[in-house]
Amino acid sequence: MIKELVKDEAILSVPCEPATAEDAPVAQDLVDTLAAIDDAVCLAANQIGVTKAIIAYQDDDGNARVMYNPKFIGGFGAAKLEESCLSHEEPVRVTRYAKIKITFDELVDGELKHRKRDYIGWTAQMIQHMIDHCKGRLV
Repeated sequence: MIKELVKDEAILSVPCEPATAEDAPVAQDLVDTLAAIDDAVCLAANQIGVTKAIIAYQDDDGNARVMYNPKFIGGFGAAKLEESCLSHEEPVRVTRYAKIKITFDELVDGELKHRKRDYIGWTAQMIQHMIDHCKGRLV
């Protein structure tokens, strides 16, 4: 179901709770909402009003990918970049890594499976932005 975006900083500043397999409907709402917004490439659950650690982003082929409970482990190639956010009016400068290592859970056959992966470039930047959202950090 397509949800309205939350722009209230009080809500967006609350750290998200761990997600479970029972939160799959929230993940679907994220995917549906992401697809409905022109030029949107990533969303966190708190941006649709749900304080669960779930993110969705579009991969290089335009397919939606969902991560439950993403955690940043480390990064290489720090640089200052300008970022925009659907929940914020003005672009801001932030430090992001060109290559990151994260852990996350993926829903497979109704169960969450733990994963560890490296990401680079634009995808790494989106994931870092969404992890910040899950921590209640605003850009």
